[in-house]
Order: sequence, then C-alpha cells, then structure tokens
Amino acid sequence: MYREVVYTNPPPTNTTTAPTRAVQQPRPQALPVPTGPNTILVSPRQKENPILKEIRSTPWEWADIPADYVLGTTTCALFLSLKYHRLKPEYIYARIRGLAGKYALRVLLVVVDIPNHEESLRELSKASLINNVTLILCWSAAEAARYLELYKMYQNTTPTAIRAPQSRTYAEQMTEFVTTPRSVNKTDALALVTNFGSVRTAVNAKPEEIRILPGWGQTKVKHWCSAVRDPFRAKTARRRTALTQAAAAGPSQSGGVGGRVGEPIAARAEFQPPRSVADGIPDANRRPVVRPAAAFDPREPDEDEEAVMREMEMEAAAQTAAKPPGPSAANPKKRPAEPEVGEGVLAALERLRQNG
Repeated sequence: MYREVVYTNPPPTNTTTAPTRAVQQPRPQALPVPTGPNTILVSPRQKENPILKEIRSTPWEWADIPADYVLGTTTCALFLSLKYHRLKPEYIYARIRGLAGKYALRVLLVVVDIPNHEESLRELSKASLINNVTLILCWSAAEAARYLELYKMYQNTTPTAIRAPQSRTYAEQMTEFVTTPRSVNKTDALALVTNFGSVRTAVNAKPEEIRILPGWGQTKVKHWCSAVRDPFRAKTARRRTALTQAAAAGPSQSGGVGGRVGEPIAARAEFQPPRSVADGIPDANRRPVVRPAAAFDPREPDEDEEAVMREMEMEAAAQTAAKPPGPSAANPKKRPAEPEVGEGVLAALERLRQNG
C-alpha cells in the first residue's frame, strides 16, 4: 500500500535585491605628537623673533599658549624689546595681566636695544615688583636664547645642585671672608693668614707689610685695604650724619646760637645789649631786639619716633578733653584780663620814642 505524498512549492521569492553599500574604512587622522619633557613651547607671536635661531641646545615647537615661551609646567616667559616698548608701552602690561594666576614663575625677558634705557627699565622694574614677575635683562639675541635654554634644562633640578656650597668649618669661613675683595684668591688668603697668624692681625697690618707677601701686588693690596678699612655704612647714612654734625657745629662757628632744640643756649657777647646806667634796668631783664633761631635737626624721624609723637599727641588730646571748662568757658562774654606789661618793655618803648 502506497501513501501519497504531496510536495508543495515554497512561496516565490523576490529575486531583485537592493544594492549593498561598500564598507567605508575610517580615514586616518594625524594624532597630536606628545610634547617631550625637554621641549620649549613657543607661541606663534614669536615667528619673526631672531632668538629662535639662537636656541640650539634645546628643541622647541609651536604651541597655542598664553605666554611667549613655556619653559616648564610652572614656568613661562614673556619677551620684550625696549625699542618696541617705547612705541607701544601698554602692550607688555596687558600681557602680564593675561598671565595672572597661570604660572608660578613668570619671567620677563627684556632685550636692551636702545641707548637711553634708564626710565623704561625703572617703570618695568616697578611693574615687575607689583605683579610678581622676574625681570631679566639681556643685550643680545644669543644671551636671551641662552636664558631660555638654562631655564628649560634646570626645570627639574633641585636647589642644592645650583646653590653654592656653604662654608661649615672655620678654615672655609676664614677663606671665604678673606677672598671677598676683588682679585684675592684662596692662595692669597692662605699666605696672608699664615704670615700674620690671624685675621685680626692681617686686617690691622700696614700696606707695606702686606706688599712683601708673595702674590700680593699693589692693586691687590689696595683692594684689600679699602675693603677692611672703609666704613660699613652706606653713603646716604654718612651724608645724613655729616649734615647733622654740620648743623650742630655750624651756628657756633658762624656766630649764631648753636645747639639742638631744648638745649640751654649760652649768652655771648654779640647778643648782649649795651649797658645803660641812666634807665636803671638790670641786664637780666634786657632782651635782644631779634631773637636768634635755634638750629634744627635735619635728621628725619624714624618709625619709632613717629609712634612716640603720635602717642604724645593722643595723650595731650585726651587730657584736654578731660579737663573741666574754666571760668572763661563758663562766661564767654567776659573779656580776659590783659597781662601786665613789664618794666623792661616800658623802658624799651620809652627809648624808641626818644630816638624816634
């Protein structure tokens, strides 16, 4: 017995298919090259700057930065030519304000390329102090480039590597003290202390005694003697002392009445009035017609003296406020009594009438 099997055809399919799109590969993009740790970043503003040709020992590359040069993670530099600063003085101040709070160390690299630069540098120094900017002066493009290279090379250097060694022993301190004057080296210092036995004897030695030492010529002896014998005070302090002494001694030499304010003034013959027997007025009551002025102290008061003066003024004001009102304040309409005229004044007026 056979079983009939009926096979049905599958439903017809659409033979026309949509065109397939080609797979597009992503285009390669240029990735930013990471900046090396020893690379100086330069702003495009410095394209025409001649110092870029002088930077040879350190690589540099262009970058979009607010400063002109970035020398480290916390260090930047601004470049300024004094010739350009005279034409546009407001340029550098705007650049300094733009760097506020962005870098810990901000260097202002100034190229001195004009003859009369004193006034411009004075203004830049004041602006650097106010804005906490380090001012560095250079006189050529090569010198400016060398500063940039050194800042970049020493960005991660510890302070001990660039700090001068500190003298610890007595011999090192003695040698450092003796070699302070110009042209005196360590060999000269050793010869000086060895021959005289101590620094004190060497300081008090005469130039003729020092000149006989080996290596000590006339110029070196002159530098040593001027260093150990010149006064340690500055010229302004010496000038102020000289003015004070001249003011104290000047009136006595020129015939005036000397001394500071508050000191007793001795009577002198030229200020004593002529004796007169007819009027019978004692000499003690006589006074010169013109009273000589006392010499003043040209020294300016310091901070302590000004503080004491302010305290004295405040105490005087407090005493005046606490003082009870007198009879004149109680009766303001009452006219105060006029002081009595002395006999000396009356006699002087009488003589003026007689002579007139």
